[in-house]
Amino acid sequence: MRIVAKIGTASITDSRGVIDQHAVAKLVDEVAALHTDGHEVIVVSSGAVAAGVAALDLAGRPTDMQTLQAVSAVGQSRLVERYNIEFARHGVVGAQLLVDSMDFVARRQYLHLRSTLERLLELRVVPIVNENDAIANDELRYGDNDRIAALIANSVNADVLALLTDMDGVFTADPRRDASAELIPLVTADDPLLAITAGGGGSGRGSGGMASKLTAARMASWSGIRAVIARAARPDVLAGAVSAERVGTTFEAHVRTLSARKLWIAFAAEIGGTVVVDDGARTALVSRPNSLLPAGVVSVGGQFEAGDVIDIADTSGDVFARGIAAASSVVADQAIGRHTRDLPEGLDELVHRDDLVVLSG
Repeated sequence: MRIVAKIGTASITDSRGVIDQHAVAKLVDEVAALHTDGHEVIVVSSGAVAAGVAALDLAGRPTDMQTLQAVSAVGQSRLVERYNIEFARHGVVGAQLLVDSMDFVARRQYLHLRSTLERLLELRVVPIVNENDAIANDELRYGDNDRIAALIANSVNADVLALLTDMDGVFTADPRRDASAELIPLVTADDPLLAITAGGGGSGRGSGGMASKLTAARMASWSGIRAVIARAARPDVLAGAVSAERVGTTFEAHVRTLSARKLWIAFAAEIGGTVVVDDGARTALVSRPNSLLPAGVVSVGGQFEAGDVIDIADTSGDVFARGIAAASSVVADQAIGRHTRDLPEGLDELVHRDDLVVLSG
């Protein structure tokens, strides 16, 4: 089997942000065991920023992007060094791989990323992936590794995505605040839970939270991949995830599958604005793979440029689709309600059907 295992900052560092050697050793022991059994494993690891904060003895996690990027560069080398030390105990070779959003949205870069991952796996190497925080553009970066892990799983056609955290899984309520909260062991492919939002709060040392893990699980499900959210400290958690043992919350794979590019559009991009469409346009977009034409647009909100990702909402305000704008908000506003024959040359649609994802029916 092919497994992508993502571990969060709170599960791999202590309260000061120092890399927890025992936590890394446990994860590597489990990855190496799967590796020995013939499985292919990709590790997506957070923790670089927290490790950098600890190494520089800063008072807390920086809030400005420039300092965050500098701190990440300091922590990343220390993080990978620890992984290499632990993998060496098992005679396994690790490889650092830093990615950014363009590796998924630009087809040439996406193909390069995928071929590199495939070759590393052929060489029996364990890739250690992280977002390239040190040089990522503020407008382009994802901000958490959960969605990165889901996109990586999609690109290599993984069988399982394991999201390892400091929680036992997904609960009916926050168990830290509600004693009656119960663990949800299974989420089926058509369960409404795949569409809910959850609190983004976590340990404060990372950038994700349960909300980003639910998003990643939904992305995996829409890629035809089974996902598991479970506690990293649980004994043999990876083996349990691979064997389909109930080790946390399991999300079944959906029959619907999306490409990595469309997953990026649907889940992992900054939203530049919103266009509201009439009922006819909504029906056309939902019922068949149509492009969004200006004739069906009622209003334009926000300021965006051609190439930005925008939400598409109906007149009640429900966002039911998302896509890459073919024109700026200024041009889109001027084209509202106009038929194709009346549009400026070169503007045939506001969102091309190949750049559009329907989120709900």
